[in-house]
Amino acid sequence: MWSNSSYIPRFSSSKSVGKVGYRPIKSAKKRLKDKLKTLTSRKRTGTFREIVKRINQTTVGWINYYGIANMKTFIREIQAWLNHRLRQLIWKRWKLPRTKYAKLSQYGIQHDEAMKTAHSRKGYWRISRSEVLHQAIPNKRLVKWGLKDLSQLYERRYSKD
Repeated sequence: MWSNSSYIPRFSSSKSVGKVGYRPIKSAKKRLKDKLKTLTSRKRTGTFREIVKRINQTTVGWINYYGIANMKTFIREIQAWLNHRLRQLIWKRWKLPRTKYAKLSQYGIQHDEAMKTAHSRKGYWRISRSEVLHQAIPNKRLVKWGLKDLSQLYERRYSKD
């Protein structure tokens, strides 16, 4: 599984309010984010479903391995960042303003807002933060398209009751 035989994944211990807990080390978090960054690259080929499938494999495996650690905040941050990244990827794949307009209209955005957003000269990352794109592609739609909700997955697998 690991390319370097001397590598042993580690947890760092933390002490907060009289309790001792564990969390993944910074390099493990960075590796996860880097892996997700390559999977959601704007120049990546393949269908959206294939990309989501690979993302799910990566995140589920990571949560299964590091799930015993305290990382609720990190999971929330990664989920928000990943949703942002996927919206950016979708926006890039729509390419032409007429396609962007058609898709925004299809997902219930009013004519004026769809026109303004579709013909915007702002970059993909900035547009993916816009309220219009969040209304057109909410988190529920991403889940419907196959993306697993990391917070729910983490809570279900490792609830700290």
